[in-house]
Amino acid sequence: MRLDYTLYILATLLFVITVIPFVATIEGVESDTRSLWVVTTVVLGLLSIGLGYSQRPKTEAQACQTTITTTQEAMTQTQPATTVEETKKGKTAAPIKQTTVEKAATVATAAVPVMVLTQVKGIGEKRATQLKALGINSVEDLSKASAKTVAKKLKISPKIVGNWIANAKELVK
Repeated sequence: MRLDYTLYILATLLFVITVIPFVATIEGVESDTRSLWVVTTVVLGLLSIGLGYSQRPKTEAQACQTTITTTQEAMTQTQPATTVEETKKGKTAAPIKQTTVEKAATVATAAVPVMVLTQVKGIGEKRATQLKALGINSVEDLSKASAKTVAKKLKISPKIVGNWIANAKELVK
């Protein structure tokens, strides 16, 4: 079970426990203790909801957006460097901005538009996950796949997979 669901269930239980002092009259328990009980369970319930929300899995679009943002940040970072003559003299002048080969490679990958499988008509998050398990990670991979092979592995109609492949080919163009 996903962690976010577990935290939501915990929050629900805490809110149910919050109601107990109002429904049941517990003898010997003062109203101050009852108020502390209510406040504590409400705070813990809200904390569980917040943690559950933060632990939910990212959608494919959010993951791609995070990758693009990280790539853009890498492109803007620079390293200071000095010339050979300055190093020999023991002097350091104002830093010269330069990018590394790794950052240049990152820039090259960022220039390619990212198309996720869910952009293909008829493919949702669940099917995209199933396709990724088969090794089809992008729209281009899907456009090159065999409808019969994919349909057999997913145990669905080849006609449906054929429609996906046709839509993927249109998106790749």
